[in-house]
Amino acid sequence: MASTHDTSDRLTTILEKVRALGPTLRERAADAERAGRHSDETIADLHATGVFDIGSPAEFGGYELTVREQLDVIAEVSKWDGSCGWSVWAGASTNWIPAGSGARVVEEVYGPAWVGPRVAGSSHFPASRGRAKRVEGGWVVSGGPWTFGSDALWAPFTNLGCLADDGEGPYLVALQVPRDELRFLDDWQVAGMCATGSVSITLAGDELFVPEHRGVDFRHIVDGSLDNGLKGDLWKVPSLGWAFSTMAGMSIGLAQGALERFLERSAGRPVRGTTYKNQLEAPLTHLLLAEVHSKIQSATLMTRANAEETDRLGALAAAGTPADPAYMQMFSGRVLVETAYAAKWCAEAIELLQRNSGSTAIMQSEPIQRAWRDARVITLHGALNLEALSENYGRLMAGAQPHKVAGITTLDRFAPAAPDKTV
Repeated sequence: MASTHDTSDRLTTILEKVRALGPTLRERAADAERAGRHSDETIADLHATGVFDIGSPAEFGGYELTVREQLDVIAEVSKWDGSCGWSVWAGASTNWIPAGSGARVVEEVYGPAWVGPRVAGSSHFPASRGRAKRVEGGWVVSGGPWTFGSDALWAPFTNLGCLADDGEGPYLVALQVPRDELRFLDDWQVAGMCATGSVSITLAGDELFVPEHRGVDFRHIVDGSLDNGLKGDLWKVPSLGWAFSTMAGMSIGLAQGALERFLERSAGRPVRGTTYKNQLEAPLTHLLLAEVHSKIQSATLMTRANAEETDRLGALAAAGTPADPAYMQMFSGRVLVETAYAAKWCAEAIELLQRNSGSTAIMQSEPIQRAWRDARVITLHGALNLEALSENYGRLMAGAQPHKVAGITTLDRFAPAAPDKTV
């Protein structure tokens, strides 16, 4: 059996610290947006709450919270500032990449003291512009740039996705690269999540040698076949469940924060075009609030169920009784489509609040307009194409196989093996 530990007290402490820091994060948000990145002070303050350790191994002093507990932390941070929530989510949900890369990478990432997120990831998709070639003792990396490098500005390593081909067709390699070997482009000028600093990344030179242990066939990371020396159930949870049920926490937190702000600013505010002198006394507001509540609650309950199931599946795998491939395929497809729906419903809830907040809600100093933009950015994430995810899950429900696509979110890797017709 895998080792387990009670993390409920740790969760309570982290949430209390985040709530205490929250008003400061909200106050700094406008300046961070203009800068296109969090300040070093904000990274240090977030680190002091423990949020960057929620998905780190207990063997190295990390808190190793369950996925369900990580969801609560990410939602709470996002309630105060979506960009901070994104950075905490990226820092937590990418831990499965170094953990799947073997014990030496784990030691390098989590062994030294560090303030901020431990690892970032970039371009783990077939469209990666990175190239890796096997050489004696390691890999030679070239190409780039690698895009959407969330947390790369503050992490000691960034894991770069590169295509390699040893003569039998291309495959994806994940290469762990120290920050001093990288250069960060000033190209993060975006409509939302502006302070995440998710810049593009290039190599310091034309090519880079990466030691063999830092370059891993991505298929081995996904299937968890490499020994990492870690004992907790968290390291056996399905990666899609971990990454995407916690991703929905950003949408939920943004919507919760926008709702709280709406109630706060609406007290005593007249409704233009009506005789209502207090928006909170108007029936139209009551109808609006019920709809907003229902969208947020639906997203929350669905997401919590996915996070809890992710933890359950991790415990089964750690006990040596993993779920069968057919169930894993259905669950993975479900998490993806339900995360996309959670993002949609929360963005719609914030849209209703924004639309009924008056023209002053467009001011950059108003948190509702920032939540509105940040929530829409989540719905545009490349892995949350609602229509494509809906088709794939619908195919599974109908007894058909999903589309065969490469990358992190591919579902066909879980398909049950075809029956042996020679028997």
